[in-house]
Amino acid sequence: MAPSQQAKSFKSVRGLLTGLAAGLCLLGGPTEASAQAPAKRPPAAPQATPQTAPQAAPQAAPQAVPGFWDPRRRPERPDLSRLTVIRFLTETDYPPFNFTGADGNPAGFNVDFARALCEEIKVTCTVQMRRFETLVDALTSNRGDAIIASMAVSPQLRARVDFTDPYYRVPARFVSRKDAVMPEIRPEYLEGKKVGVIAGSAHEAYLKAMFTDAELRAYSSDDAMRAALRKGEVDFIFGDAISLAFWINGTDSADCCAFSGGPFVESRFFGEGIGIAVRKGNDVLRQALNWAMFRIWEKGRYTDLWLRYFSVSPF
Repeated sequence: MAPSQQAKSFKSVRGLLTGLAAGLCLLGGPTEASAQAPAKRPPAAPQATPQTAPQAAPQAAPQAVPGFWDPRRRPERPDLSRLTVIRFLTETDYPPFNFTGADGNPAGFNVDFARALCEEIKVTCTVQMRRFETLVDALTSNRGDAIIASMAVSPQLRARVDFTDPYYRVPARFVSRKDAVMPEIRPEYLEGKKVGVIAGSAHEAYLKAMFTDAELRAYSSDDAMRAALRKGEVDFIFGDAISLAFWINGTDSADCCAFSGGPFVESRFFGEGIGIAVRKGNDVLRQALNWAMFRIWEKGRYTDLWLRYFSVSPF
């Protein structure tokens, strides 16, 4: 899988970096979706009878902050004495995760997270921006120590690098028009409903496997799929929740639409998550980063960072 490839479609949303969401719902780690694909946070909705979809008036959902660390599995503090500097490599243009700031320096969620990790470990931190396709080669040739660039963990990449625990995921979600929002979505609720999806995507494969009674409409681009929803040509669209969150909150949506139901995180279709890559066998750095990530989450700094960059939660 490409680096959070499904999320690439929102590179144009640099202007949405500002704006914080009010309200906070701190969540535990995501769980794997079953055939029914339960959401990461079960929607607080009354039970519906089979074949009857629950209806709800559209309303602003509280900002949800994902947490991928189990407080019952606190990592032990590793030996950090061998670490004196961490040379992070990141991507050049992938807002809001990576971009060049007004001062010409690297900026974005990944960059700020990298700096927070170095502060926690108490080592010097450098961040070098490179084209995404050059990052793994730069790491394996010792031109950097770690890649923090929204890189999706995959078996292919695991053959070349090692990964930390995931620090975020790219869930999938349904979007509907605001006058047809559902608090919960199950396969039986979408029987006969028209659902837009990108042709050939993991999202299409998931719908074909799990939502067999829905009427799928495949589109070649995100713009075409979203336009179909705005025009009412489909009842729902299904795709990468991060890019959809920015679209919902942006001007292109014309305030037409909102999320329906919760996030889907089935790793067989949507990947293992986004991790930090280190050279094969560099367990000292990998364990140090895992320990520092847990500490940052435990202290609430991850929540603060997430809210700084995501005004509409994809979770």
